[in-house]
Amino acid sequence: METIEKKKKRSVAKRAKIAAVKEAAKKGPSTSYLKNVPSSPRKMRLVADIIRGERVSKALSILKYEPQHAAAKLEKLLLSAISAWESKNTDVKLEEADLFVKEIFVDGGRQLKRLRPAPQGRAHRIRKRSNHVTLTIDRMPALPVGGPVVEEKAKKETK
Repeated sequence: METIEKKKKRSVAKRAKIAAVKEAAKKGPSTSYLKNVPSSPRKMRLVADIIRGERVSKALSILKYEPQHAAAKLEKLLLSAISAWESKNTDVKLEEADLFVKEIFVDGGRQLKRLRPAPQGRAHRIRKRSNHVTLTIDRMPALPVGGPVVEEKAKKETK
């Protein structure tokens, strides 16, 4: 009899834990995904590396004037992530939020394999690559009151 009660208590605790995780996911960082982009992951990573860690406003301006084709796709993805963050955090204004690109990474997607004619009746395989992009934005963490620079100066003065 006791084992049934323990199982019930564990299941109730597990349900409460899952509910707490879901509630926490409603606030905080926002993640957006871009799947099956028809360009190679290497080309997309070149643009993604430029905006990693930047503030959202600066990242948008970088992407707007970047000549690569991948920049337009990432700009659209970043706007989507901003919109998702706004819908999660309705009580905070976007201008006061101080958002930044917390995480961005590019994974390889599926490859379309095609054949191209080659000399002497042969055929060469062409791999048309695609990629998946994951972008996470979040609020900039607040610095401590003294800040790291002030604390280092204080340590030097005491010595």
